[in-house]
Order: sequence, then C-alpha cells, then structure tokens
Amino acid sequence: MRIVGITACTAGIAHTYLVKEKLINAAAELGHEIKIETQGSIGNEDILTSNDIEEADVVIISADIEVSGRERFDGKKILEVPMKIAMKSPKNLLSKIEEKLKSE
Repeated sequence: MRIVGITACTAGIAHTYLVKEKLINAAAELGHEIKIETQGSIGNEDILTSNDIEEADVVIISADIEVSGRERFDGKKILEVPMKIAMKSPKNLLSKIEEKLKSE
C-alpha cells in the first residue's frame, strides 16, 4: 500500500513529529510505502509532490488543527485520524486501512 499524509498539532512541534515517526515505523514494519508532510510552527516540511499524491492508495491526515493544501487530495481516499490514535496504535491503524481498501 502506498500512503501519503499530513501531521500537524497545535504547537506544531513534538506531536507533529512523533506521529510522523510512528506512522513511518509502522508502515515499514508492515511493508508499506509512506511519505508524511508535517505542518507546524516552523512551516511545512517534506512537502508531498503531485506525483506522491497521484501514486498513493490513501491519504492519512492526523492533525489536531486545520491543515493547508487539502485540495491537493481531491479524488483520493482520505482518512482523518486524531493524533492520539495514530500515536498509540499506528500499526493497528494501518492494518485496518489496508483491510478496508482490500474490501472495496
């Protein structure tokens, strides 16, 4: 599964990067490709390209604030997930997404 996503928290520092790291590690363990853009107080980093988005099977937005650039994902399957869920059980989250995509 190819995944792209955005993480963003109110401060734009700790939780933004913690969720990104947890999702990347879980994806690697499960054999998925993933790229996560961060949006925060220091600006946007690891910005998703149009090619990244085009090739993705799903978009995960794990944010406690409104994210910018959502229009880039028009036509894609988007899953919005609270940061605490992505932080506590990222492998379970990705497994459920994979199951849902297979059943569609």
